[in-house]
Amino acid sequence: MAILVTRPQPDNDSTVATLRARGLEALPAPMLRFEKVMFQDDSDAHYGAVIVTSANALRAIDGQPVKHSLLKLPLFAVGERTAEAARETGFSNVISADGDATALRELMVESVKAKTLKKTSTLLYLAGADLARDLAGELGERGFNVVTQTTYRMAAVANLPPEVSEAFAAGRIEAVLHYSRRSARAFFDAAGLAGVEISALAVPHCCLSESVASIARDAGATQVMVARSPDENALLAALDRAIAPLSR
Repeated sequence: MAILVTRPQPDNDSTVATLRARGLEALPAPMLRFEKVMFQDDSDAHYGAVIVTSANALRAIDGQPVKHSLLKLPLFAVGERTAEAARETGFSNVISADGDATALRELMVESVKAKTLKKTSTLLYLAGADLARDLAGELGERGFNVVTQTTYRMAAVANLPPEVSEAFAAGRIEAVLHYSRRSARAFFDAAGLAGVEISALAVPHCCLSESVASIARDAGATQVMVARSPDENALLAALDRAIAPLSR
């Protein structure tokens, strides 16, 4: 029996390795594909800081001419994982909100109060094409000037890998892990296209948040588990709860 991991690469490999280290069989099926968008540089722009809510945005600027100039700026990251990716990219002044987008927004407000960030500075938000919320707009309502640059997109993958379709047909999938609404939606669409929708809906679906879980329920899944906090440790704890009656 295998756990299906639907998150994009390279994170999929990391989760598969974690599951295998725990003695579980894992099958990768990334349902979103990373695509870099070239940075549209404005030579007249003078940025005071960089905002990042995903490590993918940092992957996207790697190898682009703008990277060198951005590395000189302070970078505000949504959480420690993204902050660590920023340091690995070459940013030296990295400030982590250690939370979600709300925590990041409040961190920036507090940074102005602490005079470690000038509110008059133009902030550069390195973002994906599909945003779950309008962080730039929220900051704008608080008096910040934010320029959003789309640096990457996550394209839906239409088809399940053949080995995954075969595993569903053989009843070998024990549970599915979902990390985002878009990847969950892509998974259920692909399962229908592959003709394994009934088998796919019959297994437990472990979701990173209630928002992600709503996609699974709308698709017809009846065994839906939600992580108690939006992080992988909590998601794996939800997985443990889901498969304990089945295999442990």
